Amino acid sequence: MKIKSVRARVFEWKGKTVPPQGNFCSNAMDLVYSKTESMSTFRFHSWTVVEIETDDGIVGLGNVALAPHIAKAIIDQYLTPLVLGQDPWDYEYLWQRMYRGTHAWGRKGVAMAAISAIDIAIWDILGKSVNKPVFKLLGGRTKEKIPCYYSKLYRTDIKAMQDEAQTYLDQGFTMFKSRFGYGPAHGTKGVAENLKAVEALREVIGYDNDLMLECYMGWNLEYAKRMLPKLEKFQPRWVEEPVIADDIDGYAELNQLTSIPISGGEHEFSLYGFKQLLDKKAVSVVQYDTNRVGGITAAHKINALCEAYSVPVVPHAGQMHNYHLTMSTLASPMSEYFPMFDVEVGNELFYYIFDGEPVAENGFLQLDDNKPGLGLTMKTEFLKDFNIVE
Repeated sequence: MKIKSVRARVFEWKGKTVPPQGNFCSNAMDLVYSKTESMSTFRFHSWTVVEIETDDGIVGLGNVALAPHIAKAIIDQYLTPLVLGQDPWDYEYLWQRMYRGTHAWGRKGVAMAAISAIDIAIWDILGKSVNKPVFKLLGGRTKEKIPCYYSKLYRTDIKAMQDEAQTYLDQGFTMFKSRFGYGPAHGTKGVAENLKAVEALREVIGYDNDLMLECYMGWNLEYAKRMLPKLEKFQPRWVEEPVIADDIDGYAELNQLTSIPISGGEHEFSLYGFKQLLDKKAVSVVQYDTNRVGGITAAHKINALCEAYSVPVVPHAGQMHNYHLTMSTLASPMSEYFPMFDVEVGNELFYYIFDGEPVAENGFLQLDDNKPGLGLTMKTEFLKDFNIVE
């Protein structure tokens, strides 16, 4: 079996969208002077889909959400020549060719995300070629089903947040993640708003359910050091990405500061990046995304590394490429979960492009032992809502 072709297409959404509410989540741009609220215009309404076909007709699906047009260019110009004509079962060799062949200008960010898309498609091929789901190739079933947390509690009107939490509590979820809407630029009023929102959610879900809190890199070290002690009484399971991803020493300081675990890694890349985080005890929960970190080949190694450090892995964003890794390792106790909903920020596009995602029931996800590969197919229902760039 040899790789015959690689096709990368950008799916640009042109359908209905719901404008995100301002301050629905803090973010790194909050600290940069601007006349507009940065998150009210935050969008990534396109996605790159990679289809790799072998000479015996198997097609593997991969994807990348970061900078889709740039990712496509990297795949077309640099990565495709490195994998064409090769045996997909030599996945480690192919990964190293891509990683080392782009090392002078790649290593992190969109180049690694492009490598991830190719690698995910290769693993989809491998599963399909032996009629097994990908998780069976990675270690098999380590859980009867995957516990998952409801993750769309964006910072909105307090009552609306409470109603949303109650809706999913009634559906059987026992874990929830909310976003902070405010950071250093919003002063003491923002501090009060952040605390008010957390308290309001605890009023609904109580203290016998888990609450995770996300900053999305919207704070700095000084602000986080002021906020964390104020949050301790609410007993969050973790506080996510309090500072920008490059401030590893800041993560390490915060992770030792209070009883609240610090999580991160959504914007970290490759085995080497996570070794640095773990060596410095910078995070208590690792949150890579398989379609960023280097694909399944890299993520599988990171799982083993985290197991050795006794640090749990909870991949970012749900989605099938992450679920297979979660199912196949004891290092990963749960998954993030978003239900399908109207296109807002951009994460939602995955569910408009691909078919086959499991739907959570009573706070759990299930993978099918009889679906080969990733278990995804291309969805045709919404094709009219996309402009597709070949």
